[in-house]
Amino acid sequence: MNQPASNKPEPKLDTPPAVSAADAKPEAKPERSGRLSADDWAQAALDLIAEQGVAAVAVEPLARRLGVTKGSFYWHFPSRDALLVAALERWEKVEQETVFGQLEPIPDPRQRLRSLFHLVAHEVKSHIIYSELLKALDHPAVQPVIGRVSERRLDYLTASFRQAGLSRTDAQHRARLLYAAYVGFLQLNLQLHQTRMQHDEFEAYVEHMMATLIPSS
Repeated sequence: MNQPASNKPEPKLDTPPAVSAADAKPEAKPERSGRLSADDWAQAALDLIAEQGVAAVAVEPLARRLGVTKGSFYWHFPSRDALLVAALERWEKVEQETVFGQLEPIPDPRQRLRSLFHLVAHEVKSHIIYSELLKALDHPAVQPVIGRVSERRLDYLTASFRQAGLSRTDAQHRARLLYAAYVGFLQLNLQLHQTRMQHDEFEAYVEHMMATLIPSS
């Protein structure tokens, strides 16, 4: 992993503290002018996945949602499955750029891990989409995306823990433990509908996770 010499402060994000399905509801959008792009359709599909799951993605409801005819859809995609693939590719690309792209310039591995905790803790909508995709792993378009994303995240965590001074085995164990805690937290909040933490409680939880899992200098 190439690390530039410059240092960056940890991201500060003033966003909701814990995930909830209600956070997936999109904001009201202004009326569009001109033809919709393929990215517009892909983003609309992701919004619908966050709200109702993968099975809800269909041409007619998306066309109504966007205020266009089905002809606009078929201008860009031959089928619903093609749209789903494009939506998942968009989610994977944006997830990689917004998370790893912001962390790459941070040279110190411990600071990078702390920044990762803060950043991921407040990326609410991406968590909801990920949780919905986990429920649809039997879909042939979903499984490879989740596989790639999970492998990339685990590799990144392992490399960061290695750079923080852990042995390869310990770094792999720590990465799996952290990722399992992340997935489990999503399950508690989004699948089992655990009572949502208050802001101070959630921030204390994040601090506890960092103190527990990030090696001391």
